Amino acid sequence: MDPYEPDGPSPARLAAVRRTLTSGRGALTRRSLLRATGFGALGAGGLATLSACGIPPAKREGGGEASDDHSADEKTVTFSNWTEYMDVSEDEKSRPTLSGFTRRTGIKVKYTEDINDNVEFFGKIQPQLAAGQDTGRDLICVTDWLAARMIRLGWVRKLDASLLPHAYANLSRQFRTPDWDPGRAHSYPWTGISTVIAYNTKATGGKKVDSVSQLLDDPTLKGRVGFLTEMRDTVGMTLLDLGKDPANFTDADYDAAIGRLQKGVDKKQIRRFTGNDYTSDLDKGDLAACLAWAGDVIQLQVDNPNIQYAIPAAGYITSSDNLLVPAGARHQRNATRLIDHYYELPVAARLAAYINYVCPVDGVGAELAKIDPALARNTLIIPDRAMAAKSRAVRSLSSAEETAYEEKFAKLIGA
Repeated sequence: MDPYEPDGPSPARLAAVRRTLTSGRGALTRRSLLRATGFGALGAGGLATLSACGIPPAKREGGGEASDDHSADEKTVTFSNWTEYMDVSEDEKSRPTLSGFTRRTGIKVKYTEDINDNVEFFGKIQPQLAAGQDTGRDLICVTDWLAARMIRLGWVRKLDASLLPHAYANLSRQFRTPDWDPGRAHSYPWTGISTVIAYNTKATGGKKVDSVSQLLDDPTLKGRVGFLTEMRDTVGMTLLDLGKDPANFTDADYDAAIGRLQKGVDKKQIRRFTGNDYTSDLDKGDLAACLAWAGDVIQLQVDNPNIQYAIPAAGYITSSDNLLVPAGARHQRNATRLIDHYYELPVAARLAAYINYVCPVDGVGAELAKIDPALARNTLIIPDRAMAAKSRAVRSLSSAEETAYEEKFAKLIGA
């Protein structure tokens, strides 16, 4: 066994875990829980559209290492993450990719799953950040809107590019140029989150559902359609269907999308806007078709072969969860090295096999195939070129836009 490649659960164990995550039909998946924090929870930002440009090297602030970094004499790093967002061993007593990092570097990882939603977590750390104090965390994982806000406020360390050789080389082109962190100077994605159309073939009579227009206009789906309580996903997908670019839209474009959705509400085409419970409704057939998050679809398909998905010809919305080093962190270099660890191909494959979200690491397919060939072929985990080309993201919003847009969306969904 290569000491640089962590041990991990077998394919059978991975399948069992995916079944566990969707058992009970009504249990929350991690992504559903995250997205259910409110209609505006995944706020300003998202990934920029595909760019052929590479990442320019990040420059360190002040021309050198921060004086409050204790990485050289304290071989530790504290990492805060979401629940069910890290691989575990077959006996569930260890986290193989974290153990592999410690074996390689001698740096011990204090890993905690203490992020339950973005707003709540930001409330925990905001007072310390505002006061210029250490939050007690060296590495955090937050959704793109919160990453954008923290960077804008100056509460995130610039990353030392010299410590990120694998991340720099292996970051997928799809994730390279978010408008809220040009050049990835402060962040690297942990996972990507794709919004797709999911449908239950038993409920649709075998019919494929592959566009927002079909969701809103097909009379055979009336009263059995779901949209999401996340503004950027629902409005973003509708903008795409209207031929508008979510990365470059106007107030009038936004209003047109809201009006299109309102018609779906008024004629009762839309059953409801859903948060954490669409997976159960889709699985049972109460929803024939809906907007969905790709990681949830993969988990549902383990037990229900009737669950299918489609990528609309107009495109789909992508967002991300991102690794950041908060300002004031004691172990900035150690945290940066941990980021880079997750961009090594065997490590990235192990993580992707376990959590089933979009892997932002280019070239991971061969390593993932060693664990589970089916997962390696799944374009919801490793988008192929055609799927990646359809990926779009909602642009960053100004404070005024965010307030106005969320007010209109809240009225639409009855929040």
